[in-house]
Amino acid sequence: MCATITDSARDRDRREETRLRDRLLANPEPALRWGAVALVLVAVELGALAGGLLLLLDATVIGVTALIEVILGAFSPRAGEAVYAAQQAASGFLDGLRSAAGNVPTLLSRETIPNEGYKTGPNGPWEGTFLGLQPAVAWAIRLVLVYLYAAVVFYWVYRGWLVFRDHYRQVDWTPRDDVVDRLRDHRWGQFGIVVVLVFVTMALFAPALGPTTVEQNIQSPYSHEIQYYDAESGSVETVYVGDANFNSKSKGQGDQNVGPMTYDDYGRFHPFGTLTNGRDLFTFSVAGARISMMIGGLSIVLASLLAVIASMTSAYYKGLVDLVTILVADGITSIPGLLLLLMVGMAFQGHWLTGVLHGGFLYAVTFGIILFPSLWRSVRGPALQVSEEEWIDAAKSFGQRPRTTMRKHMLPYVVPYLLVYGSMTVGGVIISMAALSFIGSGLGINPPTPAWGRAIDMGRNYVSTQSWHIALIPGILIVVLVTGLNAFGDGIRDAIDPESEGGGEEEAAAGGAAG
Repeated sequence: MCATITDSARDRDRREETRLRDRLLANPEPALRWGAVALVLVAVELGALAGGLLLLLDATVIGVTALIEVILGAFSPRAGEAVYAAQQAASGFLDGLRSAAGNVPTLLSRETIPNEGYKTGPNGPWEGTFLGLQPAVAWAIRLVLVYLYAAVVFYWVYRGWLVFRDHYRQVDWTPRDDVVDRLRDHRWGQFGIVVVLVFVTMALFAPALGPTTVEQNIQSPYSHEIQYYDAESGSVETVYVGDANFNSKSKGQGDQNVGPMTYDDYGRFHPFGTLTNGRDLFTFSVAGARISMMIGGLSIVLASLLAVIASMTSAYYKGLVDLVTILVADGITSIPGLLLLLMVGMAFQGHWLTGVLHGGFLYAVTFGIILFPSLWRSVRGPALQVSEEEWIDAAKSFGQRPRTTMRKHMLPYVVPYLLVYGSMTVGGVIISMAALSFIGSGLGINPPTPAWGRAIDMGRNYVSTQSWHIALIPGILIVVLVTGLNAFGDGIRDAIDPESEGGGEEEAAAGGAAG
């Protein structure tokens, strides 16, 4: 079927979708096999996946309505209040759905494989843990199963692309095939991919990975009780989690330390030890990974969106549009990023915006604006280059709308470069957020929400003591994650352009742009 000059873009898009549907109907077996396994993977973790999607939807609703409220509120306070009320209603509704999703049984939940229990005697056995195993063993089983499940899911997503390429794609070869083939031989890039997937899994499954929960151990410790075997009385006693935390502090002196891979006096297992206030460091770390990656991802998405819009329009229209974009980008670049972050943090203290994403939303928007010029400069060259190609002129002469030309013929050449520079830049965002939380005084993530920088701050006076784990372990997590993100960017860059292998100064500059 050939396109005619009278066809609209919507007609052509609809016809392409129809052809894909026809190909699926003509040969449904590979798609059905892949879909059956995917359905099983979703079914066993339906509650957790639905809860994660609802959390992202809730964050998106809050973020979008917050921006609308700020803009409208500047002109009409009443309109801003109406948007805020609508936001609260929508967020409350999504919270209710998320609570309902949390009640759906899942294979890897804490209820299915519990690790919190107590000894019934001086030598056991354990009561309340999975199969009566020790809490450390039960927790390790759940940890291994979570990462095994995540590995299968990630592989099956990749397998879906192979099924599409081998059975339903119309062309035998695209440049993306060479990119994937080069990544298969790029060990440094594969290291980055593995590290990124490990931390993405940590963020997505944070509630199931911790030996305890954020709500029980950090946010409301005096609303929960635990049971433990008291050797002095020879019986099982009950204590508030807050009181147990008070007696499990790691203060780096005498017997005031609960180190990595040890139990406290209440039979609770701590893989990373405890903090100076007795809270579990592993639970604190995985929850910190979730908020750090959420802010990093949101800021890069916002900066990338601005960079794409600016690069596409300036490359397509050139002239005055390009000049205005340059002036705006240079104006933003002239403002010191760290100073702007400090000013925003101090100026908005007490404002309701600091409650969105525990204060992270405000910083994510600020990071998005700060990072936009560097990302725009990174993709401006490729955008200008592709805008000079003959097929762009052909699309214009064909009468194709500018937006369609940018989306279909220019954007695919810009996105890979954006992926490279974005992956290297997000590490700078994570380091900067850790630095703000380290400084404290109202900056960074609001306490008691876990943040890696605050854990480092709590442990900085105990680095040379037996409580070295408090500052060192979160620091190592930051270093590994940022290194993995840079390795991932290196791998994508070398896979896209093999001649660039060996690195470059621009990538290093991009990685430190947020610092």
